[in-house]
This record gives sequence, structure tokens and C-alpha cells, in this order.
Amino acid sequence: MSGTSLDGADGVLVDFSASPRVLAFASRGFSADFRQELLALNTPGPNELHRAALAAHTLVAVYAEVVAELQAQAHKLGAGPIKALGAHGQTVRHRPQEFGGSGYTLQLNNPALLAELTGLDVVADFRTADVAAGGQGAPLVPAFHAALWAQAHRSVAVLNIGGISNLTLLPAQGLVRGFDCGPGNALLDHWCQLHTGQPFDHAGAWAASGRIHQGLLQALLAEPFFSQHPPKSTGRDLFNPAWLQTKLADFKEQLLPADVQASLTAMSAQACARDLLTRAPDTHDLLVCGGGALNRTLMQHLQAALPGICVRPTDDAGLPVMQVEAAAFAWLAKAWCDRQPASLPAVTGARGARVLGALYPASQPTHSTLP
Repeated sequence: MSGTSLDGADGVLVDFSASPRVLAFASRGFSADFRQELLALNTPGPNELHRAALAAHTLVAVYAEVVAELQAQAHKLGAGPIKALGAHGQTVRHRPQEFGGSGYTLQLNNPALLAELTGLDVVADFRTADVAAGGQGAPLVPAFHAALWAQAHRSVAVLNIGGISNLTLLPAQGLVRGFDCGPGNALLDHWCQLHTGQPFDHAGAWAASGRIHQGLLQALLAEPFFSQHPPKSTGRDLFNPAWLQTKLADFKEQLLPADVQASLTAMSAQACARDLLTRAPDTHDLLVCGGGALNRTLMQHLQAALPGICVRPTDDAGLPVMQVEAAAFAWLAKAWCDRQPASLPAVTGARGARVLGALYPASQPTHSTLP
């Protein structure tokens, strides 16, 4: 999995013989140049098709490195044959339910090349079946969250804070629901890189050094997306540096960079907290995953905004925060192999549940834990 934070690719080896169990984890970071190219491809530019194809090749090379490490770990563990590899790709455009109602979602990927490099069956292109059925194509992880953490007598929510934040609601009674809340780390990382040269605000320390500018915070939260009713999803198509500059331009006084970071951190937390209190006020526990779960300042803001809810990382529920998204797409790949519908119409707004993904067969006739 490589998400909207654009920091790298994470991979897990998951045993589904009983309850999902992560056996191994591997990660590779993106180079600064590659990250900049992915950012550039989120907006229209020259020679896009050629550049996107080359970026997909680079992405798959990183994926293949992650998979090779997982295969080596599987060999050491004596794990059984690997059934399939789920590879989400890198989202660069997400415009569902637009342009006459069909819309589209676009992930850079070359799953055929990945199958060639790894010798594994690759399941990819998870979102388009749901979009074709009139859905948002996102978020897709609530079904996985429900399989892991739904409880019969206790309402739980799961918040993934990647580049974009998405919330899953697991009520003790009723339908599983989920939707995107807004920006998670995307704008925080951009502002931090711009003013400190660091790729992200480590533990939220820079944000903690600033003061929240209430006027800016309210201007940020006035974005219409935040008040939309689910199903809803978003991405860098909306929450990007140009959007932030538009908001900042309304303030005549000079805002200190650390104060902007503090305000952006508060916005990310408050948008999620508002959604939770509005949609599921009876929630007992909020499990947080993704890179944002490592931002102490962001987590403190969340807990302060949700005084009656226990806010804790998914580590406390058995799965480290940086492994949840990759494990979710391994689960989705397994669902494809079993031909089980994995989308939730109550989440995406699609006409019905769909089997998600497409298969790119391995170049070898039999599966192997080694290339």
C-alpha cells in the first residue's frame, strides 16, 4: 500500500487461515524526486501520459523491493505458499460520480509488471468496480475494519489518518458506515516541507510550538466538503497547496509558519471529531491508525475534542498503526480470490456490493514464496 501521504510503500504478509494475522512487515521510502513527481501528477501538466507511465514503473520497482523482503521473511518463517499479492497503486486523481454520473478514479500502477517481477498473482484495480456501480470507490477499508474490530455490544470507530483521513463506524447495532473526513497529513506534510525542509512534522512537535489561529481554523473548517453528508470521499484534487493558499490569502496579517501548522493540525483533528460526534455520538472507542497516529499533537487534539471517547492507536487492538492499510488490501485481495463482494454500498453509495479488483496472473505456472 502507498497512500496519499506519498512517503513510501508498506507491505505485509498476512495469514488468513483463521483470524487475520500479520506474519511480516516491510517498507520502502520514496525518493524526494519521485515524491515530487507524484505530487506533480496530481494536477494537470505537460506530457502527463508518458510521465505517469514512467512513474508507474518506478512505483512497481519499489513495490517489488517490498515484496522481495516479505518473500525472504516468509521463507525464513517456513510460511506456506503465497496465494496472491494485493497492490493498490498510487492514487493521482479521484473524481467519482462526476462527468455525467460515472466519474473516475485513477491509480498509477503496472500490475502486469509486478506479477512478472515477483512471480506472484497480483490483484489490483480495487476501486473502479464500485465507481462503475455508481459509488465513490472509497473508502474501501471499512469492511476489513469490521472483520477485525466490530463488537456486538460496544460501538467502535476506526480512524485512518494518512494523507487523507477516513472514518469507519462500527455500531453495536446497525450498518457499518464509513467516509472520508478531509485532509489528514497531506497539508501538514506540505507546510512542514515548505518551511522546515523536513518531510513531516515529527510527533507534531513543530505544531506544538505554534499557536492555533482561531480565525484561520474557522476559515479552514468552512470548506463545504466538511458539511457534506456521506457517502463522500476526497483527495488531493481538493485539499492541495492551492486550496491552502486560497485560505491564507484572506488574512492580511502575517501568519507565523508554526501557527499555520498548529491550525492545520487542529483542523485535521476537529474535522474528524465533528464527523464522529455527528454520525456516531454513542461511540465508546476510537482506534487510530496511519501516520497521523504517530503525531502526538494531533492525537491530543482528538482526545480533547472527544472527552467521552477512548482514543487509542490500533496497536492496542493487535495491529500496529503502520500495518493496517496494507493488511486491508491483503484482505481485499483474498476477497477477490474467494470471489466475495468486499464493497459496502452503505459506505460508498454504490448500487450494490461488488467483487473488487482484477487479476494479473503470475509469470510462473505455480506459486512460490521465493521469486
